[in-house]
Amino acid sequence: MEHPQPSSVSQDLSEALKEATKEVHTQAENAEFMRNFQKGQVTREGFKLVMASLYHVYKALEEEIERNKGNPVYAPLYFPEELHRGPALERDMAFWYGPRWQEAVPYTQATERYVRRLHEVGRREPELLVAHTYTRYLGDLSGGQVLKKIAQKALDLPGSGEGLAFFTFPNIASATKFKQLYRSRMNSLEMTPEVRERAIEEAKTSFLLNIQLFEELQELLTRKAEAQSPVQAQGPRRRAGSGTQGPTPTETPRGKPQPSVLSQAPLLRWVLTLSFLVATVAMGLYAM
Repeated sequence: MEHPQPSSVSQDLSEALKEATKEVHTQAENAEFMRNFQKGQVTREGFKLVMASLYHVYKALEEEIERNKGNPVYAPLYFPEELHRGPALERDMAFWYGPRWQEAVPYTQATERYVRRLHEVGRREPELLVAHTYTRYLGDLSGGQVLKKIAQKALDLPGSGEGLAFFTFPNIASATKFKQLYRSRMNSLEMTPEVRERAIEEAKTSFLLNIQLFEELQELLTRKAEAQSPVQAQGPRRRAGSGTQGPTPTETPRGKPQPSVLSQAPLLRWVLTLSFLVATVAMGLYAM
């Protein structure tokens, strides 16, 4: 006699990931800074910090994609010409930080934590890469154009799109059709039930890592606004060649954050810019 399969197994992978991330998506979507961002409350300083973090995150993600492009656990999702953000982010870094941007771009602790997790997955558990590419790329395609227009207006940026290359996908004619193709490829990946469940958990981790990153950036700007004491504020540091950080209170021994990452950091009006990239993820998942 055949027994009915659990819903998480009978669902397509893309639908299972969307369902599993609903709660954390709602937490981000209902945050006050999310609502205020859509009113155009974004500053150049905060936007620069967000873009710098994205540069480091996508550099790590795409290094691991290249490492696993021939691996059957990821190969069907390899779309470098259409999706990869590395070259676009390098142009954005040059715009925001100048010709010597590689020496100037900040690298925060939460960003480093996110980067470490991406390298760990790519090297040890490449079958979980789909969780990170799903969260990031499909989110960018879903909410990116709206956010680009908001930032362009709020920051008085050139109509040519300088400083916002990250949000432009010149090799994708229709975001809707491409997302359908991408989800179809995701659903074709061969996974055991155990791997599938780990991929679903990794999607939650990916979302939480994004939230941790923006909470940290928000705190950095809040400290700068409230306290006139740089000694007490731990600002973003330059990227070190090596050296790792120990686990924080919001991490498990495996380096995965817990769902309690939505802290009560002060929300000054001008700091609300940091909702920008949380919005990218949240709006993206909502549209998926």
